[in-house]
Amino acid sequence: MRILLYSGKGGVGKTSLAAATGAQLARLGYRTLVMSVDPAHSLADAFDLETALFHGKTSEPVTVAPRLDIHEVNIQVEIKRHWAEISRYITAILRTSGLSEVEAGEMAIFPGMEELSAMMYVNQFRRDGRYDRIVLDCAPTAESLRFVSIPTTLDWYMRHVFPIERKVLKAVRPIANRMSPVELPPDAYFGNVGELFEKIKGIDTLLEDPQVCSVRLVTNPERMVLRETQRAFVYFSMHGLTVDTVIANRVLPEAVHDTFFAGWRESQQRILGEMENYFAPLPVRRVPLFHHEVLGLERINEVAAALYAADEDPSEVTRTERPYSFVKAGDHYEVRLQLPFTGKGEVELFKKGDELVAQIGTFRRHIGLPTTMAALQPVRARFDGSILVVEMKEVS
Repeated sequence: MRILLYSGKGGVGKTSLAAATGAQLARLGYRTLVMSVDPAHSLADAFDLETALFHGKTSEPVTVAPRLDIHEVNIQVEIKRHWAEISRYITAILRTSGLSEVEAGEMAIFPGMEELSAMMYVNQFRRDGRYDRIVLDCAPTAESLRFVSIPTTLDWYMRHVFPIERKVLKAVRPIANRMSPVELPPDAYFGNVGELFEKIKGIDTLLEDPQVCSVRLVTNPERMVLRETQRAFVYFSMHGLTVDTVIANRVLPEAVHDTFFAGWRESQQRILGEMENYFAPLPVRRVPLFHHEVLGLERINEVAAALYAADEDPSEVTRTERPYSFVKAGDHYEVRLQLPFTGKGEVELFKKGDELVAQIGTFRRHIGLPTTMAALQPVRARFDGSILVVEMKEVS
């Protein structure tokens, strides 16, 4: 199975391009699912599905064309399926603050629920062999990064905190519940957390395998959007995912000669040139601005025709270079981390347990070290082109 993850700044056209990719894959004969993990779903709207007919039904895969299904993760449905005990406890806690049941129920939907639910589906579809290709239409960049970081965060919590927390609370719960105005979470709450973890177990390995998962960054030829695309490339690299394509959407077509757009054309051409220099050797594909709204399967197929050659397979593996690697170099080991568009002064490095932590601004990446390097300390760092090389040695 191949997973293609589409991410970028809000409003750049991720949904249309993800849908077009799904349509192209289905046309080539693959059983394809396009899944929206953006809380502000627009996938059904992109395919122009009749609201009355499909309202609420896209919480399950819906067939929109031969071999092409779409799926919008509905958090209200998912809470009933997977988050019952957790939601029930959080709602009860919020009710003690004076909130009504409806208000407490709404506030009990905390960040990450939707993304985690989507991961459970991807894992389930992988195990069932239901689809050959899954295209993920992700939320804007920050939420997309949360999506890919959840497995690592939850894995750390399950290994280091969960067992101790569950045992301690089991021992003190009878006494604490008599004294505290708020009851401690019941063991069923922890059982629900454990079940959720089992359902996404292994998804991080899947996402970090370039033979399985590739990230496509969607941008517009505008300065502000380009800067966020650069940051997204760095952050996905730090999370261990492979970006294989950048797509510049809504490029003014050559047929537009109106003087009103002369400034826009000049600006776009300048930014496109910068893009190709920044992201080389990654390909920067261009999709023109259409004279109509991309709505419905026919329009989506037009976008697919502009994005891909007639027999081109969008799921072909074109880049397998990992964002980071571990190597033995003479008397020391090295962690080699892809960090384009980043200067040495922007990076902070430190060791925590058996992990190397790289921090750029407020963003942190915990890199689990192999056993042979777990006891070593970072002693020196340098940039080799766009690669940050961190030397690891024993320190007496």
